Amino acid sequence: MPEIWQTAGFGLYIHWPFCQAKCPYCDFNSHVAASIDQTRWGDAYLSEIRRVGADTSGRVLGSVYFGGGTPSLMEAALVSRILETISATWTLANDIEITLEANPTSSEATRFEGYRAAGINRVSVGVQALNDSDLRALGRLHSAAEAQAAVEIAKDTFDHVSFDLIYARQDQTLQEWTVELKKALGIAGDHISLYQLTVEDGTAFGDRLARGRLPGLPDDDLAADLYLVTQEICDAAGFPAYEISNHARPGAESRHNLTYWRGGDYAAIGPGAHGRLTRGGQRIATETHLAPAKWLRAVETAKTGESSRVPVSQSDQFSELLMMGLRIREGVSMTRLERLGGSNGWLKKVSQLQELGLVDATDRSLAVTDRGRPVLNAVLRDLLAG
Repeated sequence: MPEIWQTAGFGLYIHWPFCQAKCPYCDFNSHVAASIDQTRWGDAYLSEIRRVGADTSGRVLGSVYFGGGTPSLMEAALVSRILETISATWTLANDIEITLEANPTSSEATRFEGYRAAGINRVSVGVQALNDSDLRALGRLHSAAEAQAAVEIAKDTFDHVSFDLIYARQDQTLQEWTVELKKALGIAGDHISLYQLTVEDGTAFGDRLARGRLPGLPDDDLAADLYLVTQEICDAAGFPAYEISNHARPGAESRHNLTYWRGGDYAAIGPGAHGRLTRGGQRIATETHLAPAKWLRAVETAKTGESSRVPVSQSDQFSELLMMGLRIREGVSMTRLERLGGSNGWLKKVSQLQELGLVDATDRSLAVTDRGRPVLNAVLRDLLAG
């Protein structure tokens, strides 16, 4: 049997850790910096690309994803340098997908033409809300009008365009979200990501919630209703969910993210970036230094930004394959699960969940049903306990 990455793909993630401001809900590795030496940072990225390329020689690269942080703060010339080096390092798939995350401020939208010239063919715009009061509450620096303008510019510039929205926001009603979502789908490109607001420990929102200063969050019943109406509206508009939070017109699914969800290999470059690489039949988890300054110094002095490289056990591979693969509608290969799953306790759980209508299991695949999707976390707990 071929290794998973040979069928699920190989991608490259590049983390740009800088933002203009830290959003109160964000728990990503992002930092506000007064100034950034883009030449110095570019040299470090190129060094890392060459190092990782030597470690993965002979592979065909199917996708590149610039994430953050706010990668649209990168100069187009830097993006061009990086992509030129990537092209010289790996064989690129003929249909390679190259995505860059962008914030919809006016100054960054003007960079889109330069990014396209550099080789970006897909952009993901962080819209988050389509009304100004909620944007302010979310700590965003753009207005709703700027967001819509940026999406229109992106659609005129790139082959594929996605944008993000956050729902289940403070004091948001079902009717308000219905109106907003229909408006969003009316201006969407071919992909839209819709995330329920999650309050994480260690964020500004997490601190406020702990102090009782984050009122108006939806209860479980409203959150479930918001999720269900999201599925109905997106299905009717031709944007079915192919993953728990991601909707696309058929054929416009994010290939880079599918590499994650299908259990493929991905190299990760930049501060705090996590990767998965298969070497000689062994799956390896890679991590990089979290602090930007520490990562940069390590690349310049030690010639590597990696902080650890650890083999992933068979049981952990099983857990990862379940947790990632059941997020997507197509599900997970039963053959791969059986190869990694060890004892048959989890198979008994599959039968029980199938009787409840929460999963669909065949000889070929295991997938969560529409009924099971809203309670995916509970399904995963049952399977992993087995």
